[in-house]
Amino acid sequence: MPAFDPAHPVLDLAESSVVLTQQICDVESVSGDEALLADAIVAALSGCRHLEIIRDGDTIVARTNLGREQRVVIAGHIDTVPLNDNLPTRYETYEGEEYLWGRGTVDMKGGVAVQLKLAAELVAPPVDITWMWYDHEEVSNELNGLTRLAANRPDLFVGDFAILGEPTNSQIEGGCNGNLRAEIRAYGLRAHSARSWVGDNAIHKAASVLDTLANYRAEEIEVDGLVYREGLNAVGITGGVAGNIIPDEVMVHVNYRFAPSRSGEEAVAHIHELFPGFDIRIVDLAVGARPGLDAPLAQKFLAAVGGEAKPKYGWTDVARFSAMGIPAVNYGPGDPLKAHADDERVRVSQIVSCEAGLRAWLSNGS
Repeated sequence: MPAFDPAHPVLDLAESSVVLTQQICDVESVSGDEALLADAIVAALSGCRHLEIIRDGDTIVARTNLGREQRVVIAGHIDTVPLNDNLPTRYETYEGEEYLWGRGTVDMKGGVAVQLKLAAELVAPPVDITWMWYDHEEVSNELNGLTRLAANRPDLFVGDFAILGEPTNSQIEGGCNGNLRAEIRAYGLRAHSARSWVGDNAIHKAASVLDTLANYRAEEIEVDGLVYREGLNAVGITGGVAGNIIPDEVMVHVNYRFAPSRSGEEAVAHIHELFPGFDIRIVDLAVGARPGLDAPLAQKFLAAVGGEAKPKYGWTDVARFSAMGIPAVNYGPGDPLKAHADDERVRVSQIVSCEAGLRAWLSNGS
């Protein structure tokens, strides 16, 4: 077999999911530059007669149409965050474990590789399957390939259960926390710093905001048997005009991760309760998703994979499926703590076990 050329990639779906992960990762696909990888995915699946292939921009959908009673949606994004001298991939041994090192190995091309291999090989699964590989996940929601696809082809989102291949150490993580970002502003009056008593220092007024954040104790909230840990933190602060001017405005950028038991309105109300008297501007709000583990298909999936389901603390696109009435979980190889890291690397054994779990469920357990 000729050497893999990332400039002219050919994805070999007959290879192992580990080799396929390496091939996919070695194709640069930073958000906005996914076309080459999307082309390669379409070409790799073109000979699969059991799949209907649909392309929307750089989002690829492949689905079976076998007339089964139930349909499962399995999705993964093909973009990555920017590189930092971490391609091409390489194999490493660390503390006795073999890893594949490089951008995208964890978030989330290992999961995409597993999905592509199974999409090609599972010709007659017991449920119909809609596979989705989408672009622009690592940037704003407006650019997200699923946002666009839902607007253009809402019929493709029909399903009884959904799985998102986000990194979970190849364990099931149900639902996800919600995410809110707010700008908390205080105002004062400019003056020369030599005569500070003439002015009103806005930055000093932010002290109570910072005190509230420093003393905040994150709640742990049980939702359908899983315990979600919340978080409230300052992630940025801006203010000041010059070294000799009393500032008239300060802004504290606050990030709130809230349990999926809370609605978006309740999360916003909580921020207003914590910071009365301040100018509060909500700049981003994404509600979470309940675990989705009470669905019959989810129970069978959990039984096939084994282990104990855990909560997903970060926001993921499972929330999108949950909002559409489709129970959804996260399941993919890789340690989420290594997502976006410069030393991003995935255990080879986790790619193998993720494939085995999905294959067992889609072959017998559905």
